[in-house]
Amino acid sequence: MNDPVNEPVTRPAPGPATGAATGPGAGPVTGLATGELLGRHRAVLPDWLALYYADPIEITHGEGRHVWDADGNRYLDFFGGILTTMTAHALPEVTKAIAEQAGRIVHSSTLYLNRPMVELAERVAQLSGIPDARVFFTTSGTEANDTALLLATAYRSSNQILAMRNSYHGRSFSTVGITGNKGWSPTGLSPLQTLYVHGGVRTRGPYARLSDADFIAACVEDLRDLLGHTRPPAALIAEPVQGVGGFTSPPDGLYAAFREVLRERGVLWISDEVQTGWGRTGDHFWGWQAHGRSGPPDILTFAKGIGNGMSIGGVVARAEIMNCLDSNSISTFGGSPVTMAAGLANLTYLLEHDLQGNARRVGGLLIELLRAVAAQVPAVREVRGRGLMIGIELARPGTDEADPDAAAAVLEAARAGGLLIGKGGGHDTSALRIAPPLTLTVAEAEEGASILEDALRSLGS
Repeated sequence: MNDPVNEPVTRPAPGPATGAATGPGAGPVTGLATGELLGRHRAVLPDWLALYYADPIEITHGEGRHVWDADGNRYLDFFGGILTTMTAHALPEVTKAIAEQAGRIVHSSTLYLNRPMVELAERVAQLSGIPDARVFFTTSGTEANDTALLLATAYRSSNQILAMRNSYHGRSFSTVGITGNKGWSPTGLSPLQTLYVHGGVRTRGPYARLSDADFIAACVEDLRDLLGHTRPPAALIAEPVQGVGGFTSPPDGLYAAFREVLRERGVLWISDEVQTGWGRTGDHFWGWQAHGRSGPPDILTFAKGIGNGMSIGGVVARAEIMNCLDSNSISTFGGSPVTMAAGLANLTYLLEHDLQGNARRVGGLLIELLRAVAAQVPAVREVRGRGLMIGIELARPGTDEADPDAAAAVLEAARAGGLLIGKGGGHDTSALRIAPPLTLTVAEAEEGASILEDALRSLGS
């Protein structure tokens, strides 16, 4: 079995544009074509469609853990298109599977038997840990969570949902209604009644100074108290590691403790694995397994990484829950032959190359390197995460006050150094999000940490 640390993707990288800066320290070059495209973007697309950077970039191609922009600048990619390029850019096994399937048939819909869809569903059902599992494919994590909410509310005959504070579950009308992060929830209107629970953020809030055991006990007591004042909800939906929230998480075991309380009342547990699934956290294949004392969730949602850039989402649930709907349904694009072929090839590569193990090993090294840097930068409040899902929270030195300006400055400085990272957090977007493809090598981890060190140190200059 090949080791992805020592045997990264080796197809020749495309050459840079003539005269462009290509080294990590060269700084970005912004051309006239990029500025012209930005003007066209602003003329026809919504104002709320966020773009990174003061001078946004157009990414034109990628290879392995690197991407190039339209001006020929080369970047080490530590964000993977929002955790979606899970294995590598232009992974030959995936691109070959896409091309071969597209040469046979691109689309048919779920009204016809679809061999790649059945094959991927069989593998996901087995990997999920959910007994008698059924799988429904969608085109995004938003749609997957929307489907999970439909199933839970229909199964329980309740439109009341428990969600975590600082959470994010998508951009549809129902999922923004349960999102506990005000920066990503543009309306208070919702078809659901949502109650928000403590526990998703370990180092902020009223229980932050408690020990892990006392933190869990306090959150469980709060949940019991909340349930004592309301009719039994349909479900609790929770991200094991909050993605847009800045890669925050509770102590291991919190959701197992919640599950015991929920079971007393028949309330379902939905684990939102859109960002945590497929081994990214290193220690576990699914994020829920860090809280697995009480077994798998009733419903599991997934998306992003499984398609390595192709639009795949999905829901896994016990048959009695999945089959509770009493009307017909189809999906026009969910389970497309091309995306299913990509998902099968990508999942096979991930398992055969033990990318979960690579995330644990290389991610552990990267966290150590970043914590060593952070100890010398007063603006860093916390370095957190597991595997290749790492958050760096910034605050005004000497305080716990979030510093979104510092996060924006580091994002820009990292880009100038040749590194792409993300932002997030429930406190005015003051956390940096680091989530490279799972084939990241030790050398690339060290290179990225060095660029981040320079970017963080620039805050004091």
